[in-house]
Amino acid sequence: MNSNEDISIRVEGRVGRITLTRPKALNAVNQAIVDGMYAALKRWETDPGIALVLVDAEGEKAFSAGGDLASIYNAAKSGDIESANSFWRDEYRLNAYIDRYPKPYVAVMDGIVMGGGVGVSGHGSHRIVTDNSMVAMPECAIGLITDVGGSYLLARAPGHMGEYLGLTGTRMKGEDAIYAGFADIYVHRARLEDAKAALVAEGDVSALSRFEEAPPPSALARDQQVVDRLFAGASVPDIMDALRADASEWALKALNAIEKGSPLSAIMILSAVRDAGSLERALRNEYRFVSRVLEHGDFVEGIRAIVIDKDRNPTWRYKDIDAVPAELIALMRSEAEGGDPDFLN
Repeated sequence: MNSNEDISIRVEGRVGRITLTRPKALNAVNQAIVDGMYAALKRWETDPGIALVLVDAEGEKAFSAGGDLASIYNAAKSGDIESANSFWRDEYRLNAYIDRYPKPYVAVMDGIVMGGGVGVSGHGSHRIVTDNSMVAMPECAIGLITDVGGSYLLARAPGHMGEYLGLTGTRMKGEDAIYAGFADIYVHRARLEDAKAALVAEGDVSALSRFEEAPPPSALARDQQVVDRLFAGASVPDIMDALRADASEWALKALNAIEKGSPLSAIMILSAVRDAGSLERALRNEYRFVSRVLEHGDFVEGIRAIVIDKDRNPTWRYKDIDAVPAELIALMRSEAEGGDPDFLN
C-alpha cells in the first residue's frame, strides 16, 4: 500500500488509513508523505470499498509540527531552489485535493499541529482536536508565510482573528482551533483510540457523535472584541501602532510577537490573509511568495536560527516594516516564474 518509514498506508475494513510515522521528527511533512498521501487518496476516491479516510500520527507529542524545514534548508544552501519549489507545488496540490475530497476525511489533530501539519488536516471534512491539541501557524517567526492554504483558513476566522493568529503565531488549544475554524470536533484524548476503533469497525463517520464533547470556553472567543479593535488596521504598521497605543499586557505581548518576526513575512501574511477569497487564490498567492523566499526572503535565516543552530536569534534582511522595499513586496506578489501553478489538477 505504498507505506515507507515515514508513512503507513493501509485499508482496515471500509476505512483507508494513513498514519504519519516520523515521531522523532515530530511527523514533519516531507516529499515521501506528500507523495504517499496523494497516491492513496487517488486510489481510494474511486474504490467503492472505501467509505472514509482516517489520518493520524504516531507519537505522543505531535500530529505534525510542520514541513521538513531541514531538507528545505539543505536544498537552499546547495543552491537547489527548484527541489524546494517542487515540494511546495506537490504539497499545495495535496492540500487542495484534501479540501475537495469527495469522501469523509477524518484528521486526528492530537498534539502539536503547525504549518504543514495544518495543511494535511485543516482542509479535511472532519477535523478532531483534543484536550492535548496545540494548533498554530507560526510562519512569521521563521521568515515564511502562512502557507498550505493556511491564509484561507485564517481569512475565514471570525472578525480579524485571522490577522491576529497569522501575525503573532499564537498557539490555539483544541477549543480555540474549533472557534477559529481550524477544527470541528472535540474528543478527549483518553477516548481517541476508542473513537478510531469505532470508525474502523463501522466505516461510518456518524460513529464520532458518540465520542464528541462540547469544548471548553475558548480564550480566543473571550478576546474577539479586542482583536477586532486592534487588528483592523490597513497595514502592519497601523496594527502595531494600535497595539502600542493600547499598551495593555495583552497588546504588548502581541506587539512583541510581531516585532520578533520577519518584517517581510509580516507584510506578506497580512496581504495573504486579506486576499484569500478562495483556497485556490490563497495557494496561488502563497506559492508566489514561497517560490521566491529562499532567494529574496528571510526563510533560510529563520530556519537557521530556529531549527539548525537553535539560537532563536535570526538576523532579518530588514530591520523593520518600513525598511522593506516596495519593489520587493511587489515581486513577492507577482505571478510565479513560468506561470502560476494549477493546484486543482
